[in-house]
Amino acid sequence: MNIFESFVLGLTQGVTEFIPVSSSGHLEIVQRLLGGGRAEDFHLFLELINFGTLFALLWYYRKRIIKILNDIFKKHDWYMAINLLLTSIPAGIIGILLSKFIESASFFSSLWTIATAIGVVGLLMIFVEKLPHFSKLKDEEKLTPMRALGIGLAQTFALIPGVSRSGSTILAGRVMGMDSKASANYSFMASIPIMIGVCLKSLLSSTSRAYIGANCGMLIFSNIVAFVFGMIALTFVIRFLEKKNSLQAFGYYRVALAAIIFIVLILQ
Repeated sequence: MNIFESFVLGLTQGVTEFIPVSSSGHLEIVQRLLGGGRAEDFHLFLELINFGTLFALLWYYRKRIIKILNDIFKKHDWYMAINLLLTSIPAGIIGILLSKFIESASFFSSLWTIATAIGVVGLLMIFVEKLPHFSKLKDEEKLTPMRALGIGLAQTFALIPGVSRSGSTILAGRVMGMDSKASANYSFMASIPIMIGVCLKSLLSSTSRAYIGANCGMLIFSNIVAFVFGMIALTFVIRFLEKKNSLQAFGYYRVALAAIIFIVLILQ
């Protein structure tokens, strides 16, 4: 992994982890444009640059995290913490049970599969935003536990490359009656436990630790890039949804990207 590849992958991870267009799908496309390389090395590198986007989330939502901890330890109010846990559990369980299968199955790394997932979720974003929303929760703290669990079930689909964790949860939040900004804030907060789990899992592997030792410089550089562009992407998405209050723009982008991928695949 050279410095240019590290920069491009860190940039892609930082931007697409939070803009709901699918980081896994974009990273697969970028990897192929960069020439591939050893699939195992590529997979390890991508696992280990999750730290940059995790730190971006923790820093961006530091005040909310402190408030939740304060509610738990001082006010004994577990409401928001339980909701976030309910949203995290389904993807965590399915991820543990099926992650190896999804990673090893060539079907899930196929550009046909990725393009289909990108396009289908894009169409759902356009369709959902055209529906009448009679109840718009502007405060994610008022989300009911059952709806939080529903968002968590939707998040399990993000294990399929091309779906997008933020895309699936923001979309589910909209269906559950939240406005776009509240849905995005809740989605990003709910992804923190999952991302912590992914990062800790990567450190438990002896293969990953050996890879870190051999590629420490490039990993630090790429994580810094992911952190910086992750912060920019987070700020952009929240402000965009606050003003436009719609996922349609991201939906149209996804549909256009899926169409381009299909055209390229057909013409090959």
